[in-house]
Order: sequence, then structure tokens, then C-alpha cells
Amino acid sequence: MEKRRHSGPACAFQRTAVPEEVSRARRWTRDILAGSPLAEDAELIVSELSANAILHTASGQQSGSFHLALAVSSQVVALSVTDDGGTGTAPKAEHADQNATHGRGLGMVSAIAHRVVIHDSQAGHTVTAELFTSIRPGGHPC
Repeated sequence: MEKRRHSGPACAFQRTAVPEEVSRARRWTRDILAGSPLAEDAELIVSELSANAILHTASGQQSGSFHLALAVSSQVVALSVTDDGGTGTAPKAEHADQNATHGRGLGMVSAIAHRVVIHDSQAGHTVTAELFTSIRPGGHPC
């Protein structure tokens, strides 16, 4: 289910996805940001954050889901993924061994994004990555 909200100079988009929908989450992000120079980075960020939610939390279980939010303004594109929780620890960027097959996703997101914020709650974790833009007012897709 997708929701679109327009509030002043920013637009917000939301959807809930199930584990099998990571590719749909990427496409959803790419479609919203079509024509933006940040579209590819945003798509990669959503892919990594969605995969982390599925691999490391209850979002990857049979009845699990994850929630996506995308906010676009003239200054920032903010991408958030909220998981279903089920872990006692918050997500964090780690320095993986060069031979490791996992453990680089959040570090990669941190390298691409201008800012990454992690919020914990009893219901789960929300990771928000922000990409600062140079779009002039009125030039964003809302």
C-alpha cells in the first residue's frame, strides 16, 4: 500500500512491503526520483536498508514486513526503513573483514549518505539516510 502526502514544500511517500519486495522497493524509489541525480544513490540505499531489515530482524520472518518512507524537499531526500524489531541491538555500521560476505551494507549507506540516523523503539528500528540536494525550489518531483 502506498501513500503520498504533500505538505508545503516537501512531499512524503510511504509504503509497507513484505520480504519478497526488495526489488519493488528499489523500483518504487527509482520511479519517485526519476530524473533526479540522486535516484541511483537513493535506490542503493533503499536496497541495503531493506535487505538489512529482512536479514537481521523479524521483518524477514514469514509474517514480517518493513515500512518505507521517502521525503523529498528542495534541500534533502530522506529515505527511511523501519523494521519489525525482534533484535536486542540497534543497527550499526561495522568494519567487516575483507573476506566477509556480509556486514558492509550500513557502512556503504553511511559512505553514500550525508547523514544517517538510527531511531530505536520497542516496535523496531528506523534507519534514515539523508541525501542533500541542490535542487532549486519548485524543482523537486512534488
